[in-house]
Amino acid sequence: MIPTAITQEIALEDGRTITLETGKLAKQADGSVVVRMGGTMLLATVVSSKEAKEGVDFLPLTVDYREKFAAGGRVPGGFMKREGRPSDEEILVMRLVDRVLRPLFPKDYHAEVQVMISLISYDENVAADCLAGLAASAAIAVSDLPFNGPMSEARVGRINGKWIINPSPADMDQSDVDMMVGATAESVVMVEGEMDEISEKEMLEAIQFAHEAIKDQIKAQVALASSIEKAQTKREYDHEDHDEELAKKIMDDLYDKVYQIAKSGLSKEERSDNFKELRDTYMEENFSEEELEEKEALIKRYYHDVEYHAMRNMILKDRQRLDGRETNEVRPIWTEIDYLPGAHGSAVFTRGETQSLTTVTLGTKLDENRIDGVTFSGSERFYLHYNFPPFSTGEARPIRGTSRREVGHGNLAQRALKGMIPADNYYTIRVVSDILESNGSSSMATVCAGTLALMDAGIKITRPVSGIAMGLITDPETNEFAVLSDILGDEDHLGDMDFKVTGTEKGITACQMDIKISGLSYEVLEQALNQAKEGRSHILGEMLKTISEPRAELKPNAPKIEVIKVPKEFIGPIIGPGGKNIQQLQEDTDTTITIEEVDNEGVIEISGVAPDGMRKAIERIKQIAFVPEVGDQYNGLVKSIQPYGAFVEIAPGVDGLLHISEIEHRRLKTVEEVLKEGERVEVKLIGKDDRGKLKLSRKVLLEKPE
Repeated sequence: MIPTAITQEIALEDGRTITLETGKLAKQADGSVVVRMGGTMLLATVVSSKEAKEGVDFLPLTVDYREKFAAGGRVPGGFMKREGRPSDEEILVMRLVDRVLRPLFPKDYHAEVQVMISLISYDENVAADCLAGLAASAAIAVSDLPFNGPMSEARVGRINGKWIINPSPADMDQSDVDMMVGATAESVVMVEGEMDEISEKEMLEAIQFAHEAIKDQIKAQVALASSIEKAQTKREYDHEDHDEELAKKIMDDLYDKVYQIAKSGLSKEERSDNFKELRDTYMEENFSEEELEEKEALIKRYYHDVEYHAMRNMILKDRQRLDGRETNEVRPIWTEIDYLPGAHGSAVFTRGETQSLTTVTLGTKLDENRIDGVTFSGSERFYLHYNFPPFSTGEARPIRGTSRREVGHGNLAQRALKGMIPADNYYTIRVVSDILESNGSSSMATVCAGTLALMDAGIKITRPVSGIAMGLITDPETNEFAVLSDILGDEDHLGDMDFKVTGTEKGITACQMDIKISGLSYEVLEQALNQAKEGRSHILGEMLKTISEPRAELKPNAPKIEVIKVPKEFIGPIIGPGGKNIQQLQEDTDTTITIEEVDNEGVIEISGVAPDGMRKAIERIKQIAFVPEVGDQYNGLVKSIQPYGAFVEIAPGVDGLLHISEIEHRRLKTVEEVLKEGERVEVKLIGKDDRGKLKLSRKVLLEKPE
């Protein structure tokens, strides 16, 4: 017997609906929900261990999102006909959901939690990623897990000045904003997106618009959970040992000393060494080996609390930061371009103790980044890769492939810059940022270095882009707060917000915000955005001191690209049987040639470093795809002579009749008076007869005698 599902419906303003369903699938999970909008369906499940593992003092949360190819009626491409490692697009959705869920679990809950979201049906008119957060939260809501939610996520776009929630992929092509917002009923928790140089005021409007829609989605989750008996009683847990007396002793003994170190304005390494030395000395002098064996983990946790409170109080009371800066002050910046002679473009951007070495490589259509997913299949001609090696933070650890963090940070920087690549750019552009030092906001250093490297490469970007990471320190008891410009790694770790904003002098191009506290007001967000604008402007000014506009020419070692169009009937002859002609042409001219049909035309890209090779390739292609135009002049070869005129070849295999009356202004008795077979002659195409035969003239090119 098929079980009866419990459902709840969410109505959007434009008449579309989202349905939540539970009680039918995956009932052995702690919580499971199917979310449906149109023909797009997501199955989300959550399972949590009953107890925390020994020694674990954090939340071991795993969020997994996978797209099943069967959901779109497709078979996986490639040799292995099975879904394998997650794609970058799937990883980005995992991060979007994780960043909203993680701060909403109780801080003392340390049991392993696994959230799995699967795209089980796909409708091309309904994007799946904007439903993933709703699905995950709904699965937790109908479970017995402790959770300070529900939450939800929504995409907000703007088409012709009108805001819209969860627009279709086709609608997004017309939108100047693509923003994902995650929130609880009370406050916004996460924002990420790209924009077409919008203002700070417009960005706040978008966040508020999305938040109102999210509140409706949360009401539906609450209503759904109220129908589930299991969800009425949340599980009890005790995952932390506490010793209030020990915590007080450590705070009393070390607070002033920690405060002084924090206020000394030391470098990251010096500050870290001093904090560690203070802690280790205190442990050694005040606890026996037996006490340390029993309570070392507690002592370190309580010492971390001392650092947390001392740093925050120092910023709020003294308005001084760990490195001695003012709250709105940006660290010293130095930049350099053309650092790597072998790259097509390169730049070093250093801000404080954060440094990016970024390269730009120019390629052809063959170098496009091909994407073959369930929800998107295509390619991109501008893409950015971000690498974060362990030495950048002074660590030695194994490297096991590209991390989720690297995928996420690279995507943010790519979204920040891609809108500035001109539409008439024919190059495939690969930007690679290698982080060589890191102490806060390496993704924003990537944006700045990327801008400089693109200009160094000679790419005519519309406007240069800079980026900054903003932080926040709050005191909920006094309502005091401090917005911090260009945050350090410790300020991110111990603070309440990480808000990355990128933009040009005209407006915002991308953002990413994670908020770790509830109830953050829009007034604080507005101040953070305005302060970020000032910081971006300052950073941009420093960048432009190194290079103020793109180079006029590409580097000598960069490939040059020419694009020509030919009638589509010539595509076959240019390629040749089995690609024989185009392969030989590339070999003879040392070029790379691609051809595709676009709008009933053959669009050909010829790429090469040597100008002579490029010129020869273009000439050969034009010879094959020769289309004579009336009015054009040609240097032709006399192929044969007849009593009525000469047949002149104006291109390989293409000839026309030069009538005897069109050879000279005077009357000729024979063609041979002027022309001989095998000689070259300048002619002009003056027309075509009814059968398409070409009519040539020599005399129109000669001065008429008086």
